[in-house]
Amino acid sequence: MTTRSSDTETLLTPAEVAALFRVDPKTVTRWAKAGKLSSIRTLGGHRRYREAEVRALLAGIPQQRREAI
Repeated sequence: MTTRSSDTETLLTPAEVAALFRVDPKTVTRWAKAGKLSSIRTLGGHRRYREAEVRALLAGIPQQRREAI
């Protein structure tokens, strides 16, 4: 369930991120809580992750965290 925000930024679900890293979705949530990955909260309280940041992390490229808008 890939979604796009108002500025056409692709957002991924925890399951999609977990599939890319081949880890459990709970691990992705732990990474977000630990500050290793920034997340956006939906109105329902679900986490979504910026695809560009996830892909950069997957490639091993350090990226400066952006604060949630």
